[in-house]
Amino acid sequence: MTDLRRTDVATMLLDRAGDQHLGVRTRDRDWTWDQVVRESAARASLATRLLDSAPGPFHVGILLANVPDFVFWLGGAALAGATVVGLNPTRATADLAADIRHADCRLIVTDTMGAQRLRGIDHGVPDDRVLVVDGPEYRRALEACATEPAVAAGVGASSLFLLLFTSGTTGASKAVKCSQGRLARIAYVATEKFGHHRGDVDYCCMPLFHGNALMALWAPALANGATVCLTPSFSASRFLSDIRYFGATFFTYVGKALAYLMATPEQADDSDNTLTRGFGTEASPEDQAEFRRRFGAELHEGYGSSEGGAVATPDPAAPATALGRPAHEDVVVVDPATLKPCAPAVLDPRGRVTNADDAIGEIVDRRGARDFEGYYRNDAADADRVRNGWYWSGDLGYVDRDGFLYFAGRRGDWIRVDGENTSALTIERVLRRHPEVIAAAVYGVPDPRSGDQVMAAVEVAEPGSFDINAFVDFLVGQDDLGAKGFPRLLRVSARLPATGSNKVLKRELQTQRWHTDEAVYRWSGRGRPRYRLMTADDRAALDEEFVTHGRAHHGTT
Repeated sequence: MTDLRRTDVATMLLDRAGDQHLGVRTRDRDWTWDQVVRESAARASLATRLLDSAPGPFHVGILLANVPDFVFWLGGAALAGATVVGLNPTRATADLAADIRHADCRLIVTDTMGAQRLRGIDHGVPDDRVLVVDGPEYRRALEACATEPAVAAGVGASSLFLLLFTSGTTGASKAVKCSQGRLARIAYVATEKFGHHRGDVDYCCMPLFHGNALMALWAPALANGATVCLTPSFSASRFLSDIRYFGATFFTYVGKALAYLMATPEQADDSDNTLTRGFGTEASPEDQAEFRRRFGAELHEGYGSSEGGAVATPDPAAPATALGRPAHEDVVVVDPATLKPCAPAVLDPRGRVTNADDAIGEIVDRRGARDFEGYYRNDAADADRVRNGWYWSGDLGYVDRDGFLYFAGRRGDWIRVDGENTSALTIERVLRRHPEVIAAAVYGVPDPRSGDQVMAAVEVAEPGSFDINAFVDFLVGQDDLGAKGFPRLLRVSARLPATGSNKVLKRELQTQRWHTDEAVYRWSGRGRPRYRLMTADDRAALDEEFVTHGRAHHGTT
């Protein structure tokens, strides 16, 4: 890392001019950092030529896989003072068009496949400002824009650099604002926290339109002059081969990615690799432990969001399910109704919270409002996130008597069953222990009589041969699954719907409920749990139960 910490991404990039250390690698080609800077400068010049005389903000939408052009446009936008809008290719066509319009994109960078998808939809960007990176006109335009790297006038820490659409797993997506200054600060904090250094070879398998790859990998690599190795998208089957090919030392993950990796057949030489560590979120303690055993590398499981800074700091003494300790004294768990800190959580020998109503609340950073830069064109969402001068994470948590902080799910991840709150996250952790379960999602669906009931969806490799009775036996044997946590409805899927960053789309599952072509089992009888496969008639009969009990408006999608 440079001795002088920079306050903006553009200057961080310019520091790499003349640097002959490898900056970007793919399976096909390598670029030194000096070459990365020059490629970035050409794109800055091209964007400026195209947009200088056009009205509106300097916003560039990027609809690409993890290819070198994505990295070069990140650099080009930094130098030019432009804003990169990461566009998620897994979004439905109408949603993609809405994202482009909402973010006021005036230029789109994509490939032939992306251009074909954009053709004919109402996204508002003229055809001559849709650049196709694998087309001949694009290469000629870049050659004409070759220039000495420089930072445009007025570019600095306050320049808006990124608009990051949230995953929207339980609600609508929002575009998070991130300035050059904020990303620079994140890069240096991550360096100190996770030991990034110039000798690192960083394997970028998470999408570059998402905050995980940008904040936890690309920015620290830029700050330290480390090497970024790109794969177009995450592949569990290619993971170890890529690690060995590049000699990678660090990687990041999100959501289901680690679960997919652990579902691959174990090989005797899995630990024969160069990895030293990885960073990610939402992996189960069991998957983390198994990864360390199989691949011989450390994992740093973290917590955070595109919106705000870290609320927890690692502690080697923390229990496996804890996030660590609160990052500072103003990170607290509060009761949203009273604004008072919640009571310390009392845990039983199995790690369950025995005083959930008193101990579980929303994780709040009472000084974090200064790090949150807001959502683009969404005042209502801003007001929900910052209240009383505090930053409200939207996540639930608790602090035990030893001062360790735990994540207890998203604000919408608590299910009211028989008058009691039940944690979807806790149930998911139990389901994911089953050896055949790759991913799991738990969510509330209406009960025909009153309130909600627990529904779960599990992803397995072979749904047709999934032994539901053996699964019930497994659930019965889990001491930390309470009676109210047993799913009343269970969906078995070969592929759960997910965002482009591998987070399960609970809102889609919750909307579909039992109205799906996939197998859905329903709890039947009393006493010991027993599931019965629902037929089309069973599903219709369940809908009719809502009518019978005067809740017809709850029972259909």
